[in-house]
Parts: sequence; structure tokens; C-alpha cells
Amino acid sequence: MIDIPAPLRLRLDGDALVQNWRTLDRMSGTAACGAAVKANGYGLGAIEVARRLAAAGCRDFFVSNWQEAAELAPLGLTVSVLHGVREEDMPAVTAGFARPVLNTPIQVARWKAAGGGPCDVMVDTGMNRLGVSADDIAGGLLDGLAIETLMSHLACADEDVPMNAVQRDRFAALAGTTSARRLSLANSAGIALKGYAFDLTRPGLALYGGVPRNELSAIRQVVGPEAQILQRRRVHASDSVGYNALWTAKDETEVAIVNLGYADGYRRHFTNIGAALASGRVLPVLGRVSMDLVAIGVDAAKDLAEGDWVALDYALPTSAAASGLSQYELLTGLGARFERVWTTS
Repeated sequence: MIDIPAPLRLRLDGDALVQNWRTLDRMSGTAACGAAVKANGYGLGAIEVARRLAAAGCRDFFVSNWQEAAELAPLGLTVSVLHGVREEDMPAVTAGFARPVLNTPIQVARWKAAGGGPCDVMVDTGMNRLGVSADDIAGGLLDGLAIETLMSHLACADEDVPMNAVQRDRFAALAGTTSARRLSLANSAGIALKGYAFDLTRPGLALYGGVPRNELSAIRQVVGPEAQILQRRRVHASDSVGYNALWTAKDETEVAIVNLGYADGYRRHFTNIGAALASGRVLPVLGRVSMDLVAIGVDAAKDLAEGDWVALDYALPTSAAASGLSQYELLTGLGARFERVWTTS
């Protein structure tokens, strides 16, 4: 197969990733700090993310399903599968490269029928998503299981609301009621809340540069999308750019067409509000973001030409506020057409 360089790339700062984990580890206090690497490491590439975090000292990794766990199997890590175990997953389970997080009475029964073994268990403390109930536990559902970690998930950790304390107290009341060796509740935002770390934290977003709470302002940006210029052109006053003519030139304007679009995760929400960066110059997105192309104004960058690269302004908190998308969507939506290039800062 011919090796053809991609016209767009993600610059991924490996030092920032590791430093973010160390910051979260420190904020976790006496609790161990794990890492959620589901959704292909939040779009960065799960294998490279996990390899770097393991070298930094991370010992607990979390994925959504057994396909994701199988991808990490060659690394020999301790991996928990958050969605538990379906009947279809049992052949993978017996390979022993990960353990399930059991979520339902049916999953618990399936696990016991297969002979049990080390597992994790999710308990619902008020999110009403995944997890067994406290009543299930009181009724003996988990008796006989070799539980490594009993966990729950905070619904509103990025907000200061009474529900956080309600969930924490419900979870704390389960201490000692199962065979679990550890308790785990806090995600990235939960790490910033005092008294929520228990024995193990499970950050995701903040590892990758997301800032769900102001207390996490030390988190560093990891992801930097870059794309090549396909064409530079002059647009005359009163002429429009892009689909539906959503931007019209007031004066003659220099425009560059960039090899990037919503098929790559640079969503239409950035129409007329996004920006590219070149040597400190801010270059506004002009008109509608299309599937494969974006137009940017380059009056401030006379030197940029066809084939040159520009960086997209993709700081997660500010981009989320501008676009109306969540920081999670901005990360996990980054597409497969990007070449992922790891750097050290």
C-alpha cells in the first residue's frame, strides 16, 4: 500500500497528557488515579494514550466494551470494561485480558454461571443509567463475587448541586456491605470535589485537556488540530463564501480554503465563529463549515500559501462555549482522517 501523507493532523502533546494525569493523581490524595481511555482514548488513540500513562504510573484503565479492551490487550494492562458482559462477550472474557464491570442482575448471574472470578460492579446512586441498586446489594445479589472495585458515577459533578452530596452519601453507605476491595466514585470533575475520591478515581476528560470545573485550571491542552491550505483566493466585496452564502465580504478579502470539515469532527457549529492560528495571528472561519472544507480569512497572513499548514483554535473550554458543543464532543468527534502525531513540549 502506498504511504500517502494525510492533509490534516492532530498534534498531541504527550508531556501535557502525562502532566494532566499527575495533576489529577495529586488531587486524588491517597486514592489511586486511573484513566478512562474509552472511545479510542477520547479520540486521541487509546494505545498511545495508555502506553504513556502506564509509563507515568497509572495502573487502572477503563474502556466501554470488549472490542476496546481487546485493542489494549497487547499492552498487558489492568483494564475494566464499563459496560459489563453480554453473552456475546463471553469468549473474549475467558481470554482474561480484562475484567467486567457488572451492571445488572442478569450480568451478575451470567458471571456467576461462568465461574465468577475477579470483577468490578457498578451501583446506581441516582443517575439512573447503569448499575445495580442498593436494594439488590442488600438482598444478596453480589454475595459470593470476588469484587475488586465497587463503583458509581456522579451525574452532576461539574455543577455545585445537592445531588452530588446525595450520591456521595449513598455510595459511602455501601462501604463494607460487599466483598469489594476498593470504592470508586469520582470522574474528572469529581476529583475537584473534596471528599469524593474514596479509593480510586477515574478521570477521563481532564486527562485530554478538558476543564469541567474551575478548580482544574492547571489542566493543559493536549490536542491541536492542523490542516493544509488547498487554495488561496481573493474574494471581491459583496461576494459570498460557502454553502448558503452565510458570509459576504464587505471589502476585498484574502481567503484560504483548508482541507478540513465536519466529516473530521470540525463541526458546522464553528460556522462564522471558529478560527485558525498562524504564528500568533487569528484567522477567522468565513461562512459555513462543509464536509471536507473550511474557508478562513487570511488578510493578516500574507505569507500563507497553498500547501502551508494552519492550526485550528481548539482550546476545549472556550471552543465549547463558542460552539455550544460539549468538550467531550469536541474530543471524541475528531475523525479518522487525521494523522495523529505525538510530540513532547
